Amino acid sequence: MRERDEELGSQEAARAGADSARVVVVDFAAPELAGDLSDEPMVMTFPHLLVRELVAFLALSLFLVLVSLFFDAPLDAIADPTRTPNPAKAPWYFLGLQELLHYYPPVVAGVLLPGLLIIALAVIPYFQVNVERPSLWESAPLRRLGLLWLAISALSTVFCFASALPVWSIVVPLWMVGVAMSTGALPWRGGRVALWLRTRSLPFWIFLWFLVSATTLTATGFFFRGPGWAFTIPWRDGIY
Repeated sequence: MRERDEELGSQEAARAGADSARVVVVDFAAPELAGDLSDEPMVMTFPHLLVRELVAFLALSLFLVLVSLFFDAPLDAIADPTRTPNPAKAPWYFLGLQELLHYYPPVVAGVLLPGLLIIALAVIPYFQVNVERPSLWESAPLRRLGLLWLAISALSTVFCFASALPVWSIVVPLWMVGVAMSTGALPWRGGRVALWLRTRSLPFWIFLWFLVSATTLTATGFFFRGPGWAFTIPWRDGIY
């Protein structure tokens, strides 16, 4: 009987220890980044995520069906091999690359730059990713502010003088994002806006610059390019 009681007691102790176990993530390459995940909220992929994605997919499909019922597709005339349209624009999702062809040779705009981007997206997951995302201005803000504008000046020089024409669709978003980044380093009180700008990380600003530049290149090629890929004003000349 005593052995049976001891066995039951050891099982209860093991069960209690399992219930109070804590999940700890340890990075041996950088022990200071070790994090405790016991208090992190967790949900299962199914049904929480997949059901929401299915609902979003069905809602988007229904929206596209309704749009196709009430609006005709903006198709041109039947293709004529003896007549080339001017301008010959690519689909909207390739207009950013076609806009780059206005500034760089085809090898650079169509192969080198997209290739570097794809390689970067493939290699980034293999870099050491921090568990935390520290703010850009968390330490030495003045020093980082100087390095920031030094990098912006170098990139602006490259995009202004290393191409046939200044690539304003990339330079202007670069300076806009740089100004927004710099406001987070200044000791001013702006409520939630200032706090939000001050707590953004460097990867956030880099991705924002890329997103704004890609959107600007696409919008420029779609709305502001006419015959001969000349710059046009859509509300005066129309959209080609």
